[in-house]
Amino acid sequence: MKVASMKFKLAGGRIFKTGIAVFVTALICHLMNWPAMFAVITAIVTIEPTAADSIKKAFVRFPASAIGAGFSVLSTFLFGDTPISYTFVSIATIFACNKLKLHDGTIVAALTGVAMISTVHDDYLSSFLIRLGTTSTGLIVSSLVNLFVMPPNYSLTISNRIHAEFLKAGDILNRRCTELFNGQAYVKQLRHEFQMLINEIEKTETLCSYQKDEWRYHSFQRKEARKFHYAYKKLKILRLLAFHIGNLIYLPSHHLQLEPDKNMLLSSSIQVLRTIYYSGAFSFGKQEQIMRNELKDWFLKQKSAMESEKSKIGENAQLSPETMVLYELLSIYDLTKQLSTIHHQGQKHRKHGIKPYRG
Repeated sequence: MKVASMKFKLAGGRIFKTGIAVFVTALICHLMNWPAMFAVITAIVTIEPTAADSIKKAFVRFPASAIGAGFSVLSTFLFGDTPISYTFVSIATIFACNKLKLHDGTIVAALTGVAMISTVHDDYLSSFLIRLGTTSTGLIVSSLVNLFVMPPNYSLTISNRIHAEFLKAGDILNRRCTELFNGQAYVKQLRHEFQMLINEIEKTETLCSYQKDEWRYHSFQRKEARKFHYAYKKLKILRLLAFHIGNLIYLPSHHLQLEPDKNMLLSSSIQVLRTIYYSGAFSFGKQEQIMRNELKDWFLKQKSAMESEKSKIGENAQLSPETMVLYELLSIYDLTKQLSTIHHQGQKHRKHGIKPYRG
């Protein structure tokens, strides 16, 4: 619920900023006696998730809009207000923007270029210059609004999303290993949920890049930066965890045959991991280390047996499904131990102000 609430607040803030940018832009155009339509269109599309994006894309949208305006004036001079003019402006603007790699400005340039045709009269140069003026107004106003009005802070959203994604990763790992250990066929829904988890992680990574961009233009407290630093470290661990969970997802279930005691050991190890992710404290103590060591001993025995088999039959010897499962689980345990170190280092940092963990 917290994540959904934060999404709503961020979206509401962006809508509010768009309204402010449109009002100020239209007011300036009214005072200058310029047509407000083109400036307003530019102002609307210039409001981006971060101030950095608005400023960066403004330098793309201005020349793109100039190209659209130029083609609009040219087509009106050659063909007048006819269907050929609209076709020519659309195709020529899109083609030119693509060739010049002005991709972020293509849509607004094409739309406003087409809309400009009906407003161009005999004074072609004046129409072109006014078009550039309105575009500049929309770009500048929107960039300033995005920079100074309600600057977004994604830190809380990022923390909430990472927590939710660890819970989801623990659930997917538990369900997949239950299938593996019981010899059940994989469920397509589980693969779909795993892909959704990957998509969510990518969205969180995007929010992290937004937050870094925001801090280039706004002051921030060191406490915020430290909290973000450790959250980003956890996200990197989560990405690696997802990689190993994915390997288990695509491992055939029917090839894995385990003795009851081994099955119980693996099931217990999964429950331990799931509990760690659900706790939010990410504690990795003696009991977890004992479980990890038992898995490691088992893996080393499997590895020794495989090497012995390899010496007999040559390079054709392959890893058994049992060995592959153990390898993935050991990797997940090692990553979880790193996660615990990062989390507790972050807790100490907040209390005592020590240097950030760089592991």
